[in-house]
Amino acid sequence: MSYFNSAPSRVRLRRCAAAWSIAIAAPWLAPTARADAPAAPASAPAPAAAASAAAPAQTVQITSARLRLDAARNGLSPATGSTVYRVEQQDIANLPLGDATPLNQVLLQTPGVVQDSYGAIHVRGDHGNVQYRINGVIIPESIGGFGPSLQTRFADHLTVLTGALPAQYGYRTAAVVDIQTKGEKMRNGSSVDLSAGTQGHAEASVETSGSRDGFSGYLTGSVLRDRIGIENPTPARSALHDTTNQAKAFGYLSSLLGNDSLVSLLFGVSDSRFQIPDVPGRTPSYALAGSPAVNSAALDANQRERNRYAVLSYQASLGSKVDYQASLFTRSSDVHYQPDPVGDLVFNGVAADILRSNRASGVQADLSWRLDPRHTVRAGLFGQAETYDAGNNASVFAAIGGQQASTVPLRIQDHTRIAGQQWGLYVQDEWRATRALTLNYGLRFDQVRTVVDEHQASPRLGLVYTLSPTLRLHAGYARYFTPPPTELIDTASVQKFQGTTNALPSDANTAVRSERSNYLDAGIAWQLTPRWTLGLDGYHRRVAHLQDEGQFRNALIYSAFNYAQGRIYGLDLSATYRSGALSGYINFGFLHAMAQGLETGQFNFDPAELDYIAGHWVHLDHEQRYSGSAGLTWHLDAGSSLSVDGLFGTGLRRAFANTGQLPGYATLNLSATHDFDLGAALGKLQGRLALINALDRVYLLRDGSGIGVGAPQYGQRRSVVVTMSKSF
Repeated sequence: MSYFNSAPSRVRLRRCAAAWSIAIAAPWLAPTARADAPAAPASAPAPAAAASAAAPAQTVQITSARLRLDAARNGLSPATGSTVYRVEQQDIANLPLGDATPLNQVLLQTPGVVQDSYGAIHVRGDHGNVQYRINGVIIPESIGGFGPSLQTRFADHLTVLTGALPAQYGYRTAAVVDIQTKGEKMRNGSSVDLSAGTQGHAEASVETSGSRDGFSGYLTGSVLRDRIGIENPTPARSALHDTTNQAKAFGYLSSLLGNDSLVSLLFGVSDSRFQIPDVPGRTPSYALAGSPAVNSAALDANQRERNRYAVLSYQASLGSKVDYQASLFTRSSDVHYQPDPVGDLVFNGVAADILRSNRASGVQADLSWRLDPRHTVRAGLFGQAETYDAGNNASVFAAIGGQQASTVPLRIQDHTRIAGQQWGLYVQDEWRATRALTLNYGLRFDQVRTVVDEHQASPRLGLVYTLSPTLRLHAGYARYFTPPPTELIDTASVQKFQGTTNALPSDANTAVRSERSNYLDAGIAWQLTPRWTLGLDGYHRRVAHLQDEGQFRNALIYSAFNYAQGRIYGLDLSATYRSGALSGYINFGFLHAMAQGLETGQFNFDPAELDYIAGHWVHLDHEQRYSGSAGLTWHLDAGSSLSVDGLFGTGLRRAFANTGQLPGYATLNLSATHDFDLGAALGKLQGRLALINALDRVYLLRDGSGIGVGAPQYGQRRSVVVTMSKSF
């Protein structure tokens, strides 16, 4: 994660369904056309010499219909009053690993995003709480693991919304990441990428796409193997027992039904295996009968993560004023931690084989109705049913007064199943009050029934005001309702483990509550000169039942819990420069995130920490007070580029009740690309060289202390990756 940074923003005005909204885009891209501007003609393969004269006309008609429906789909999702960042294909291509970059690391380009261990990101002081959408449809979240299950390579572009969101967005509200797929815009053809690098890095991927007579298809897949699957728990260059094998695939199929409707199917799968890194030099804490001496550098714990999803959508227009999309979705996800049966027992007092799985299916529908040039009414619904299973097959020792009483292990099974539903409705009006002012006001209602039965009506208000042709203001208020992530609710039984070496320190309250918050956000974007753009955005959030997550036991799986209350505020500043082939940026962020009192998950804390949190405001473990990034890209010619970027942070929280702070860190990354001409017969081959953490800085992401923090994790040491790409 150390080599991808928060990218700054350039102001771009975008008109969407007869209303203006501020969008912020990464700096490397040329401006995109406004949605209400005449569409540029799409490029298409030249017709064969024998093709009839009608073929080009038919291709143009199909392309026009797809562009019109694509614009209509975008118009279903307003952003008035929110802070919006857009990442284009070229922005992704400028990253050191290009479109092989993991999605969570792409998001580190955007302001307000902080990196953490295990591939986690935090947006404006939230732990997780990020909603992912593909083509506007919510993808139910997978069980948290060591990396994202969604790929970057299938994105045509992605949009990140944060701040005070319109009423359309609920459930996960720290940020909404909407990925628009490549499928409908790619030419017929294929491409292959091959990568190799230090730490045993080897990756291969393939993409293929095509369209004919209104049907379009896109498929991509990748396999990866290297020896840096999880952050190293030691400062050494290479971790012990840290190999990962990952396979991912994605497909998008669509077919036009006339000129005003489209049916599409998208699906994806990921299967990742991780070795759990070993820490040498540990001394066993428990004795196991008949067991020889155990070396902590030779343990064999592993974790497997699988995720599958599919979405069937129907999109249509009713005349020139009404557009809608209805979708059915399904997702299955599981995480399986397999311990070292002897090593986990003698070092931790418990060897737990843990399997968590979640199955979810549901429906989403959104409608947009342009009443007149000033008003666009939008409404929609979302419903989901899910089943969550948690299995824990544990080996433990009997204990008296917390001390081991037997060297013969006991077997304890602790299984739980939770079935639940959540649904929501919203309605909103986007009102262009004057030429300079646009308002979006609405209301949504949400209900959740899992371990809790709760609901809330949530008003929303956002505005964009044009102070001058080069200065824009946006502001908004949102009432948020965040249901607990069912797949992260710890259902451990206190009673079953009493009198063992896995006894929990306090009573269990597993009914994690829905978070409720009031969010204020305001910002300005100033086009200082044609080359320089400045941005400033501030936010403030007051929270009841603040949700957080932690890794409390030996399995590297997060569990959710609630603080009684929280207060979070911050400021994001950015500046970008663009002049011909040269572009650069610098970002700076400030964050204050605190909470008090524990309402749920108390069994994860020792009594001293519980008492302290009850009487004191404590920093959230993922608070990084100051963070920033900077970078420069130079396009030498049509086929070559050089880039340098850097990231710095003052460190996450550490120590008892998060009272300490980790040391600050800074990293620097270099990359270069070049197109090699292999002649008329073979065409071009693109080469890419990436140098990650070029100065080989040794720095801590976590030191193993703090609320809900497990083993130490160090940032990635210097690495080199070479990639060759060929299109056909």
